[in-house]
Amino acid sequence: MTSADVARESGVSRTTVSYVLNAKAGVVITEATRRRVLEAAERLGYTPSAAARALRSGRSDLVLCVLPDWTVGPVIDTLIDHLTTSLAEHGLSVLVHSGRGSRPLAELWRAVTPCAVLGLSPFAEAEARAMRQAGILVVGTALDEDPHPETFAVPQGAIGRLQAEFLAARGHRVLAYAAPGDDRLAAFADRRLAGVRLGCDALGMPAPLVEPVELSVGSASAAVARWRAGDQPVTAVAAYNDEVALAVLAGVRAHGLRVPQDVAVIGVDDIPAARLAAPALTTVWQAIDAQAQYLADSVVAALAGGDLPVRPDDVFHVVERDST
Repeated sequence: MTSADVARESGVSRTTVSYVLNAKAGVVITEATRRRVLEAAERLGYTPSAAARALRSGRSDLVLCVLPDWTVGPVIDTLIDHLTTSLAEHGLSVLVHSGRGSRPLAELWRAVTPCAVLGLSPFAEAEARAMRQAGILVVGTALDEDPHPETFAVPQGAIGRLQAEFLAARGHRVLAYAAPGDDRLAAFADRRLAGVRLGCDALGMPAPLVEPVELSVGSASAAVARWRAGDQPVTAVAAYNDEVALAVLAGVRAHGLRVPQDVAVIGVDDIPAARLAAPALTTVWQAIDAQAQYLADSVVAALAGGDLPVRPDDVFHVVERDST
């Protein structure tokens, strides 16, 4: 169906159909005519062409969100949900692309012609330059402090350091780090581990004992056994995230140990299950909603030629519960 079909069905000109369907300002259309056009369009199943709309407005209404080859869990779900909702309020739609596979990103952005590409990790400089040369707005995030003002930095190293400092402040001197078992999370895990190591070193404590922990009781129990062996058993564990921390809690229980009396545990993300754990899990809360809102506001501001939004101040902090 085309706008010409809608014009014939409603008995008006194609220009009038265009004015009604595009809600053109400054044009007087009677309510009866507007209703007749909308009812005709609905009966015929007519939808405006996205390609034609892009030609008229000079840009599409599609934002391409590029998700690296990460596991998708509660945090990414929350970020994408908030991002989608915020951009929808400005008439923008979000297409999420997973970085899995070998297909070049250029093939995708050339095919869907987005108005903006949002990266949840930094793009290669050549890739970002090619998109800008094609007239596509590029907005990105980084996993640690980034010198570019248009890039939002999420300080993963600082999160790990905060875990170490929090545990040390509660009297723990021998720490462990529970790393994720999935190699796709190395970009986050390595930075958080580096932060824990820096925190321990600054406080004159030994480096944390590192073990990968799968999301199973058996894997966590084996890690706890290694941490507790030796002359100086581990008394506190900084986990990569809350899911790994919950596995550690199960591993500690499997050895008949108490939390936090024998082993304290701290996670990252403050997922809903953290509050339901027994004992409730201490964690580092991240302002995922605020991060998503900043990214959405950055896209909208850049498309409108405005200034970058103000970055959120409280990006993360400890939520203390019974596990420490």
